[in-house]
Amino acid sequence: MSAKKITVNLFERSYPIIIQKNGFQQLGRLLKKMQLGNAACIITNSRVQALYGKELALSLTRNGIATSFIRIADSEKSKSAKVYFDTVTKISKIDTKKRLFLIAFGGGVAGDLCGFIAATYKRGINYIQVPTTLLAQVDSAIGGKTAIDLASGKNLLGAFCQPRLVYSNLSLLQSLPKRQIRSGIAEIVKYGVISDKKLFGYIEKNYKKILKLDPNALLYLVASASRIKADVVSRDERETLGLRAVLNFGHTIGHALETATKYNKLNHGEAVSIGMTAAAQIARQMGLLKQETFLRIEQLLKHMDLPVKTKNSNFRAVLKAFYRDKKFIRGKVRMVLPTRLGHVIVTEDIPLNLIKTVIKNRVVS
Repeated sequence: MSAKKITVNLFERSYPIIIQKNGFQQLGRLLKKMQLGNAACIITNSRVQALYGKELALSLTRNGIATSFIRIADSEKSKSAKVYFDTVTKISKIDTKKRLFLIAFGGGVAGDLCGFIAATYKRGINYIQVPTTLLAQVDSAIGGKTAIDLASGKNLLGAFCQPRLVYSNLSLLQSLPKRQIRSGIAEIVKYGVISDKKLFGYIEKNYKKILKLDPNALLYLVASASRIKADVVSRDERETLGLRAVLNFGHTIGHALETATKYNKLNHGEAVSIGMTAAAQIARQMGLLKQETFLRIEQLLKHMDLPVKTKNSNFRAVLKAFYRDKKFIRGKVRMVLPTRLGHVIVTEDIPLNLIKTVIKNRVVS
């Protein structure tokens, strides 16, 4: 099978996730059928446009949809207020008499910026996600979280705005650097630990094929991870029930590492990999997780060439960033801890001294 379809069930705002092995042919036909508009403004970066822009535009124009591109830098700097206002101004000049919708064509940065513009421009317009990184395909493109940064911090200005469609073209992953692929794999391992023992076992058995970007393996991974994310979002769209908290496995300590290293030493997946190992170590030392399972998690991450420790990082800086996490309240922090493969708990009953010891173990100066 060359394609999979998964639905994010949000009643009248439900939308499909289409996972395609290659090509954009289906996308143009699908958008014509959906009648989102007759003009698409595509927010992307120069590399993605150079590689795939013509193919995407051709699929749309063949189906009566005019296209225009707005390029942004492929970096966190593109989530600034300045870039937001500059991009909105460009969109307003393109948006004349035609019914315009937006396409986020890139990784998490393009998705965040495009989604936030869709949420705010004209009090909300349609947009779709066409993620071009593995991390975006299995995580950030699904769920409607959008945000830009302020000088005082990341993702401080945001909104929930669900796309009308997520279209994951797996052939785009072939041009990614190996490091970016591994970053996405870290998130997929996360899904296996929190919700799907079978997925975890598949990665263990097929890690060599996965690292070689075998199309069938990628289809299975992206479909499995997308299904888990879609299910969580369907049940707890705006994080009001606490169900979506399980997706933060590995992220509490991972975010502290990213902050302490100023986002220029570890990419997101690498930080999450260390964070997952740390959380599993905490669970093991609290008697919640078997030693054998902890070692399986740690070993799988190593097999995928992901770090389980970081060198030359400042322990005090990591600890300071950890204490500033929004989940740290009144001397306690809410963390996601694994109890077995496919199952986690969310708890605040964790000794702070244990957390500090584990962080110190994972941050090698």
